[in-house]
Amino acid sequence: MEATLNTVNGDPVLRLERRLAHPPAKVWRAVTDPAELAHWFPASVEAEQRPGAAMRFSFPGEDDVTHGEVMEVDPPRVYMFRWGHDVLRFELIPDGEGCLLVFTHTLGGGAVGRLGAGRTAAGWDSCLAAMLARLDGRDAPEERDPLGPMEHYVEVFGLAVGTVTRTGDGFELAFAHDMVWRSAEHIWTQVVRQAPGEALESDEPRLLVCALTHDGRPAGTVRWEIVSDPELGVRVERTHTVPGSLASLVPALLAEGQVSQELLFAAVMGEPGRPWPGERYERLVKQYSS
Repeated sequence: MEATLNTVNGDPVLRLERRLAHPPAKVWRAVTDPAELAHWFPASVEAEQRPGAAMRFSFPGEDDVTHGEVMEVDPPRVYMFRWGHDVLRFELIPDGEGCLLVFTHTLGGGAVGRLGAGRTAAGWDSCLAAMLARLDGRDAPEERDPLGPMEHYVEVFGLAVGTVTRTGDGFELAFAHDMVWRSAEHIWTQVVRQAPGEALESDEPRLLVCALTHDGRPAGTVRWEIVSDPELGVRVERTHTVPGSLASLVPALLAEGQVSQELLFAAVMGEPGRPWPGERYERLVKQYSS
């Protein structure tokens, strides 16, 4: 079952459910015991099983440690804790001889944190598959290319959709796309390859502004800003200023901007050179026109 993304009390919340052919007591160990978590959870965990206990999360080969706190322990039913800005909650509901696992991940960071929901959902799909394999006594499934699942969730969750703001002399089209944890330098290389013509402003590897044309006509300026956040990841914010005389082109320019961001993401993640998706572009033009 695919992850869903909802807003609860103003916060973005991912929800994943799995029906497991294992009793709650067995699954409880899988989601609370650090020795069992080591087989599927994305980070190493140090924690005591009591509310208020401090938690430490670390990744292999990295020196940084993220801190958290145990928030609820109700064995073998509910385990909830804070991980940095995020809150994770595991609920086990008896279901015959097995149980239903309801896992929610409240993403901290507001709108910026929400941008990472695509990669986070894809990551939890893989992690929970590894947990199920561990419970079943099987080898964990081989890691697959993460790009496809991330792109799927970005599409389903509407994370790449652009917005329009009316300005005094035209329009501002804004896009933001999560780039996982790729370096600004690596992203900059792909931005420069995508950028049209001569730069009007450049601050490598953070900012690039270029004049833009559409069907050979001047169409304002486009600005790419690469923003690195040590806790929330790296994103590219694309802003396109459009003169009021081109109001009729706004849907097409929105579609062009979204497709460009999607192609940039694919290139950053290791698939440069994708052809322009003409059918998708036309479909987006219709969506932005409605």
